[in-house]
Amino acid sequence: MTTEKWPDGESGFQIEEDDTFEWRDYGVEDYVTLAVFWVLALDVFVQFFSRYVLGNSIAWTEEMARYLLVMVGFMGGAMTVRKGSQIAVEFFYRYMPFWMARTASTLVDLANIAFFAAMVWLTFNLSSLTTALMTSVDIPKSYLYYIVMLGFVLMLVRAVQLAIRHWHSGTSELLAPK
Repeated sequence: MTTEKWPDGESGFQIEEDDTFEWRDYGVEDYVTLAVFWVLALDVFVQFFSRYVLGNSIAWTEEMARYLLVMVGFMGGAMTVRKGSQIAVEFFYRYMPFWMARTASTLVDLANIAFFAAMVWLTFNLSSLTTALMTSVDIPKSYLYYIVMLGFVLMLVRAVQLAIRHWHSGTSELLAPK
């Protein structure tokens, strides 16, 4: 039976250096989503604590958790648009001629912009027509719809920025070699 030893001073583990935090690498939607996420985590903790420790759940926490999760989803959607990491079918771009792939990529950018603009318009109209209050708290549901609209506005702005970047660079994440 042999035992191998590490050379002196080496442990055998490779430790990666932590990346330094640079606040400019993140957008407004990143910070807002993080804040809403922590409010959601606090809300779920209050729900858990009141239900299982105190034996009597607080009624409004479940509904608030649902609405906060919706907010995280739509604000997080703006993060994915900014990074250009939406779900896409990249397989066909590899086998197209470059001019065809660039045309398809541009059409995808324009379709994204049109979709987000339509969603902004629809959520604005829905928000202005909604007069109901939330079930457990006296807050108008239209506020939630306005926050969803804000998420779509951020997605629209980021989609326009992404399309301009793709147009100026002549390529997109879909056309980049893997």
